[in-house]
This record gives sequence, C-alpha cells and structure tokens, in this order.
Amino acid sequence: MKSLNEDIKSGTFKQAYLLYGEEAYLKKQYKDKITAAMFPDGDRMNYAYYEGKGINPGELIDLAETMPFFADRRLIVVENSGFFKNATPELADYIKNMPETACFLFVEQEVDKRGKLYKAVKDKGRVAELGRQDEKTLLYWIAGNMKREGKQIRESTARYLVNRTGTDMENLEQEMEKLFAYTLGRDEVTVKDIDEICTTHISSQIFAMVEAVAVKKQKQALDYYYDLLALKEPPMRILYLLVRQFKLLMEVKDLLRRGFDKSHIAKETKLHPFVAGKYMQQCRAFSTEELKGILEEAADTEEQVKTGRLNDRMSVELFIVKNSGM
Repeated sequence: MKSLNEDIKSGTFKQAYLLYGEEAYLKKQYKDKITAAMFPDGDRMNYAYYEGKGINPGELIDLAETMPFFADRRLIVVENSGFFKNATPELADYIKNMPETACFLFVEQEVDKRGKLYKAVKDKGRVAELGRQDEKTLLYWIAGNMKREGKQIRESTARYLVNRTGTDMENLEQEMEKLFAYTLGRDEVTVKDIDEICTTHISSQIFAMVEAVAVKKQKQALDYYYDLLALKEPPMRILYLLVRQFKLLMEVKDLLRRGFDKSHIAKETKLHPFVAGKYMQQCRAFSTEELKGILEEAADTEEQVKTGRLNDRMSVELFIVKNSGM
C-alpha cells in the first residue's frame, strides 16, 4: 500500500495496477483515489469502466491502443473480471509492451499468482493485496476517523464497536457516520452511544447466543433468539447460523489441538484474524464431544421441522433450551 500511496501523492503512475483481496472497502478506496489522482479536474473523457465476467480482452486492447483526448493517458478500470483466475494470454502479452498512453487498473477478489497476467502486471506495474485488517489496524483506523471528526473514543469502546457491528470496514464506516451525527455537540463517543444508535450485526448476535449457551445462561440465549425473531430472521436461518458457528468452533478447536496459531487459524478458516481470536477463546468452553452432540441435535431439529413434527420456531427454541440448560 505504501507504493500505491506514493504514486497517488506524486501523480506518477505505472501502466498497470492490480488491487485484490477480501476487503472490498480498501479496494474501492484505492480505486477511487487512483482515479481521482489521475483525473484531478474530474474530467472522465479518458476513463472507461468494465465489470463482470464475459469482458472481451480484445476490446480492452483496442481501447488501450486508442490515443487519449487532450491528455497524457487513458485509464481503463476492469473489476471482477475473473481474468486472474482464468488464462487470458492475449492480455498478458499485450501488457508487456503496452503504450505509455494507457493504464489498466484491475480490481479482483481472487488471483492466481502463477498466471501470466498476474506476472505481467507485477512486472509492468504494482500489485496490492488488500485483505482483511487485524484488530490493531481496525482500532487504529477507527481512532483516526474519530479524530478527523473531532471525536474521542476509548480503545475498549472501539473494540466494543467492532464486536457489535462486525469487522467489515464499509459497514463500520457507515456506523461511525451514524455515531458522528448522534453525538453532535459532544467530544466523546461512548458504549451507550453505540448501544443506542448502531445496528448489531447478525453474526455478533449469533456469537453472543453461542456464548450464552456455553456458560449455560439459558434466559440470555433465548433473549438473543427472540431479538432475532423480532428482526424478522426466519428460525431455520437462525439454526443454520448457529450450526455454522458450532462447526467453526469445532474446526478451530481441532486446529488449536494441532498447534496452529491465530494467523494460521484465520487463514485456514477464512475468518478475520480478530474474529478468529474470539473463536479460539470461545471453543475452549466446549469439549469436542459436546460440539459433536450439539451438531447431531441440530440435525435432529432440522429433521423434525422438515417432517412436520414440530414448527420451526418451537423446534429452534427447544434446541437452544436443551443446549443451554444446566
């Protein structure tokens, strides 16, 4: 990211850029920053945008060969094309000797680093992986946003915000905007403000419900269930999310047993490192046998609903009661 920032600041650009990874917010930020820096007057005459599968590489090459109108270069943005997972030899070969009057900006979810196109872009320009950020980075980013708005937030409060609303940076930004408006005229953002105005991410609700099950707080677990029902979440979707959570706990528990650390567990499970750390703590409340039993019980619950022996709302409630009782 340092190299990207230097190019944006200096206004000196390479001929090809690739932004990839799981953090959509950062990819959008850098896509917009590069575009704005390349066209500071806002004139998009020499800007072209392509999105999705089925883009014709030949069309991109033809456009890159077209001289820009009264400008030094033409910017061609290509997003979620799949080019970096599927062979696109003609584009890879073209980029090696493309004219200086064109610049490609690729924005992708996944890439194959062994592919010709990836190697061509890396040789000709810059490649940046924009993955999920760790807890320390997220907290620093939240504090920076707060400071720019003239607000203060304690580290414990920022951590509470992440726990409540999730680790998605785009969602966090939206929740912070709500907090800025809600705390107008005040300097500090508090836990009470977050409780009053921020939307609880469903995954956080599910995590809290499983936590209540783990410590046998039956009433609390049921309260979370009723809250989700009040938010119009279907009972079987809630069961599905609970099952997913327990399966992840089982997987994390096995990885811990095999000696994996947090970063490796996050990679193996495709969890945000911050979330992986929470799962590592939570899985210690269950034995492997308990987790297996809970998953078997969930399968029985689903079967009872499908065969009409119980309605969905009651069956999930009984599942929670059974597994959160003393």
